[in-house]
Amino acid sequence: MRDLIYPPTILTAKTLFRLLGMSFQMSGTEHVPRQGGAILAANHVGYVDFVFDGLAAQPSGRLVRFMAKKEAFEHPISGPLMRGFHHISVDRENGEQSYRDAVQYARDGEIVGIFPEATISRSFEIKELKTGAVRMAAEAGVPLIPMVTWGTQLLKTKDHEADIWGRGKTIGLHVGAPIEVTGDDPVAETAVLREAMSQLLDHAIEQYPISPVGQWWAPARHGGTAPTPEEAARLDAEELAARAARRAAKDAGTGAD
Repeated sequence: MRDLIYPPTILTAKTLFRLLGMSFQMSGTEHVPRQGGAILAANHVGYVDFVFDGLAAQPSGRLVRFMAKKEAFEHPISGPLMRGFHHISVDRENGEQSYRDAVQYARDGEIVGIFPEATISRSFEIKELKTGAVRMAAEAGVPLIPMVTWGTQLLKTKDHEADIWGRGKTIGLHVGAPIEVTGDDPVAETAVLREAMSQLLDHAIEQYPISPVGQWWAPARHGGTAPTPEEAARLDAEELAARAARRAAKDAGTGAD
């Protein structure tokens, strides 16, 4: 797979981060294999997570192919980049093809990045995970690597004003030991993945240079003021209902024509 624009884009991004005074905390990056395929399963706390997650693979000299919604590939600006980076387009109405693409990428020796929570966590805790990451790793015969990103919610996340440039911000990238999966019980193995990610999250919060107490971007369990998982689930349900209502209204308007 030829990469003409991915490496220079990473170099440019690193230079920009340095100019913006951003700093990075990294741990466990040695768990990313230097060769061979793997599924990198990361948490999802902000809209720009994938911009930073791939940096955790840089010490191993690897590039990560992220699974991202197809709209990003159709955008006039991000589309050429997404395709040039050889990321994987996900059509939420027909996810089977993207699943197959991810499995094939991993079999071919690529690191595939996936967000098994599917959506941003408003509580900043690890949400319930989809079983796709486990099933992909098992079918491709590659390790499943848990990962947690922390601090990206300070740049852009749900329900809060964006600070997209992130001047002076610290980003944590923490990778766990690979999990060998068989796919015999995807639900049980996904529970193992979630526990590993939860432990990494606690580590990330403990290592972060700012105390979580009283902070909107920190879980309530750590003294932050973010919604509890239960409150976050209610907000997610309300968002989905509002989105469905808008879609129905749009379809009704189209039908009226």
